[in-house]
Amino acid sequence: MGLRSFAAARLPAALSGLPGLRAAAPEPTMAEAASFDALVHLLAYLPKADIKHIREAYKFADEAHLGQMRTSGLPYITHPIAVAGICAEWRLDAQAIMAALLHDTIEDCGVTKVELIERFGAPTAELVDGLTKLDKLQFSTKEESQAESFRKMLLAMARDVRVILIKLADRLHNMRTMDAMAPIKQRRIARETLDIYAPIAHRLGLNQIYRELQELSFKFKHPWRHAAVEKAVAKARGNRRDLVSRIELEVRKAFGDFQVPVEIHGREKTLYSIYKKMKDKHLSFAQVSDIFGFRIIVGDMPTCYLSLGVLHQLYKPQPGRFKDYIAIPKPNGYQSLHTTLVSPLGTPVEFQIRTENMHMVAEKGVAAHWMYKTGPNAQSAQQLGANWLQSLIDIQDETRDASEFLEHVKIDLFPDAVYVFTPKSKIMALPKGATPVDFAYAIHSDVGDHTVAAQVNGEPVPLRTELHSGDVIEVITAPGARPNPAWLSFVRTGRARSKIRHFLKNLEQDESRGLGQKMLAQALRAEGLALPSLDDDDADAAQLWHQLARWAGTAHVDELLVEVGLGRKIASIVAKKLARMLAEQGQRPDAVMLSMGRFATDDAAPAQGQVTIDGSEGASVRLAPCCRPIPGDEIKGYLGRGEGLVVHTAECSVGRRLFQRDSEHWIAVSWADELNRPFEAAVSVMLNNGKGVLAQVASAVSAAEADITHISMNETPEGSTTAEMSLVLSVRDRLHLADVLRTLNRSPAVQRAKRVKP
Repeated sequence: MGLRSFAAARLPAALSGLPGLRAAAPEPTMAEAASFDALVHLLAYLPKADIKHIREAYKFADEAHLGQMRTSGLPYITHPIAVAGICAEWRLDAQAIMAALLHDTIEDCGVTKVELIERFGAPTAELVDGLTKLDKLQFSTKEESQAESFRKMLLAMARDVRVILIKLADRLHNMRTMDAMAPIKQRRIARETLDIYAPIAHRLGLNQIYRELQELSFKFKHPWRHAAVEKAVAKARGNRRDLVSRIELEVRKAFGDFQVPVEIHGREKTLYSIYKKMKDKHLSFAQVSDIFGFRIIVGDMPTCYLSLGVLHQLYKPQPGRFKDYIAIPKPNGYQSLHTTLVSPLGTPVEFQIRTENMHMVAEKGVAAHWMYKTGPNAQSAQQLGANWLQSLIDIQDETRDASEFLEHVKIDLFPDAVYVFTPKSKIMALPKGATPVDFAYAIHSDVGDHTVAAQVNGEPVPLRTELHSGDVIEVITAPGARPNPAWLSFVRTGRARSKIRHFLKNLEQDESRGLGQKMLAQALRAEGLALPSLDDDDADAAQLWHQLARWAGTAHVDELLVEVGLGRKIASIVAKKLARMLAEQGQRPDAVMLSMGRFATDDAAPAQGQVTIDGSEGASVRLAPCCRPIPGDEIKGYLGRGEGLVVHTAECSVGRRLFQRDSEHWIAVSWADELNRPFEAAVSVMLNNGKGVLAQVASAVSAAEADITHISMNETPEGSTTAEMSLVLSVRDRLHLADVLRTLNRSPAVQRAKRVKP
């Protein structure tokens, strides 16, 4: 079955005879659809030897699917033949056609990949394997299974784009033949197609497939709305038949007067695009005026711009509705001039102007590569979508969770783009809503990781600023800078999001490893041991750590230390196991400490005996928000499972309850002699209610050399002469906080200021 455009199928009689439009072919009989003859006439572009191999693949698939039927009642083999036929229209090579015929044999027929390698070669087997869902593996949820299958397919696509071409052909035929399915299944598949497969087709420039997948998804997801829009379009088509004919004649005459040879293709917007415009812009059908349009095909690029002048002389152009995608192509390689003109009756009509080669790329996208074996477009067509495909591999390298990977990919499947410039005038395409952080990561991950500021058109802007087409972006970096977790709330590209998460995860792992090492050292001291050397050159210590890691179920000692630092393994239990292992070897703890030269000595042990807090800790160490400990407070550390070390004050009521319930997870912590930052303390202030009290409080805090990081007013009864204010202050230590409280209490506006304790 051909890749017939649904828009073309609905064109009025006035347009149906235009070049490039053809009538639908009659449906084949069941016997014809299930035979190799249904496919062979499409393979004339291939050598006879290749056709022979494809026939063997057909026979293999026919035998494998023998007895299987589709929901429609047709033999199952009709589906692989139809998929192969769509691939043949793209002129894909013999390996791809064979893979299309065999694409369900592993999944549905019990055929193994090894069998396919032996019969049809490794390249064909790899294509089929890339198309096979992971149904044989066990997943906790259906969503997890689907996400993992998508990841497998997309990574196979990144290695070989033929995988996704076959998959899109498979999905297209399934959508075309979905009438026999239950409505609930139709809606689920239609939603999945709109979310994943249609955007992928668009991202790779397969616009013909993109439009048809959207149209079919709309039909099955919202059948009543589809029927209503279809009825309205049919009525409008009859009313505007004369207008379309008149525009066509006037355009032909104008190009004839200028002696410019062109092909004029009438086109009608798809029902889905009309419905989406109505929904997004809250319009009624009567308010959607640009239902019909025209496509002008010319001989070369200069004639595109000449044709634009011809049209603008014929009809008045609408301001702001001209787009030059020839000078600045879309990210998927699409090139064309778009202009909207006012028709003789005052309605807007869109014209698209392009060359024949541009038209081929616009409709076929990456598939155009196989149609351009020679000629100037061969290389450019081959490169379509290459950057995005490579980005899939980059994202995969930093994302081990399948659902997270799919989330990043969905972010990148954007239909719109903005075009911005580097300071050296290089054009970069980014998704709509992208920020300077997305721009920085698009240049290089190191630039993104060290970004501290940005300038847009020479003016400093916040990093969350939304970029617009034409902006010139300059990113300012610093060697010591690192990604901020807050960036995840506004970045738009999957690449930026995955790079930020990857950096933060690695940072958390490093911090957790260091914390785990300190905690294990403390637990080992209680057993009369010092921390063994982590130097790989020390064979005895390395063997000891290897045995301990294997006992704990971790792959390496670093992973064991991370698990201890995150609270997933209890340091005291790990230390006791180590002591038992040494006892089993017949070594006394004190002898071990003396015999291993790279073990820590007694002089070093006190420094390792407790965790010190200096303010430079990251995600693995948190100061409890209930009591907000500051230097000078007596503190204790609670090792929550999977959340790292949480530091409480010794007086904290929340901490005391945790200690009574789970004393084994508490460890000794202390403040370092030198601190790297200020700390936050909660303060309650009782005020005399009146004008200017907030300014007086802020002035008193500033006079004490502290900062206010958060402020809130508690609700007070109407007419009350007092008010209570809650502050979070940034202070150096307890002495500094006491100085701030004294300064506040001396203020005329303050009745009482005190630290809040849980």
